[in-house]
Amino acid sequence: MNKVMKIEQVMEHLHDGMSIMFGGFLGVGAPLHCIEKIAQSGVKDLTIMSIVSSNPPSGFDLAVLFQNKQVKKYITSHIGTSTEILEAAENNEFELELYPQGTWIEKIRCGGYGLGGVLTPTGVNTLVEHGKQRLTVDGKDYLLETPLRADMAFIKGYRGDRIGNVQYRGVSVSSNPIVAAAADFTVAEVNEIVEQGEIDPMTVGTPSVFVNAVVQGYRFDEQEQIMLKRWMQTGRLSQMEDSS
Repeated sequence: MNKVMKIEQVMEHLHDGMSIMFGGFLGVGAPLHCIEKIAQSGVKDLTIMSIVSSNPPSGFDLAVLFQNKQVKKYITSHIGTSTEILEAAENNEFELELYPQGTWIEKIRCGGYGLGGVLTPTGVNTLVEHGKQRLTVDGKDYLLETPLRADMAFIKGYRGDRIGNVQYRGVSVSSNPIVAAAADFTVAEVNEIVEQGEIDPMTVGTPSVFVNAVVQGYRFDEQEQIMLKRWMQTGRLSQMEDSS
């Protein structure tokens, strides 16, 4: 089955009020081209999920969705890296649901692999425990964290073949493979689309069974330039170079 689609075809699956999950970590390994298209689509009242918010700020990565006021609810572990998202949160422009980072990823894993939940000691006797079931196993207390799934997931790979196998590069492997399994329709944005068989099976990070569509994102050199430009605009990259 050829799963390669034009990004415009994928955007036809969007609708108001849906839940969308995103791979990536602070913009690294994030489906930047798809996020831009979602922002342009005007779809609203979204529930979005990502392990952390965007960085650097100023309309980058997920921040543009908050600037456009397209988000109704955000499920994440941290928002402190994005001034836009922090400002929107302070103005109560969206509902915020926070989980410890390891708990967030395990809730997604449960959603992807059909598990009823995960027991974790993280958050016992803290505000995290509010509204959750507490269980004791072998004399130790745990919180029951229930699964998270989404209508759509957007992940970012280095290469993808025409049947949907995805290869990752570097730290983009952090959350993308888990996110890929936890949605009804998963879109893999990749730097390069190759023919079936060109990806060594031992390097496949997400098997095709989890992927519904493969779309062409920015080429790798384009992606590098985008990231470099963003960090240069913050002034932080030049500061780090000077200190070294």
